[in-house]
Amino acid sequence: MERNKSFLGILLIGLGGILLSANLLGFRFEMIATHWPLLLILLGLFFEGTYLTGKKAPGILVPGGILLVIGFLFEFEMLTHWRFSEYTWPIYLLAVAFGLLQLYLASERPRGLLVPIAILSSIAIIAYLSFIYNALAVTVNLGLIVPLILIVSGILIILRR
Repeated sequence: MERNKSFLGILLIGLGGILLSANLLGFRFEMIATHWPLLLILLGLFFEGTYLTGKKAPGILVPGGILLVIGFLFEFEMLTHWRFSEYTWPIYLLAVAFGLLQLYLASERPRGLLVPIAILSSIAIIAYLSFIYNALAVTVNLGLIVPLILIVSGILIILRR
């Protein structure tokens, strides 16, 4: 119990010291509010570096990969004021797939990891394909394009004989 109190006290002193020195040096806290995803990226890099320096415990690559991808996604979202978030949600699935893929490549390559990697990646790819299809359906009359593609394909088949 004493140890927990000491740790909490040291943590509060350290945090207070950082905030006081930042205030005295003129640091603007709006930067933290805007670029907080950099903390996720740094934590992800820490996990990645921990594995790369020791080559032990490849499981640390899963949270490292997830935090890296999510950190970059959140940084993008913060910089664009979340304007594209309706289109970037499949990246959450890809972040988990990326972390698992790193584990797969760094370990004995257990085949069981390929199943969740494939499922998550497939869902994300299908979502992006539906985004592309919807964008095309709005800009191009698919009721004309599909029959034209069929007619041209039929003509090419006949001419190749």
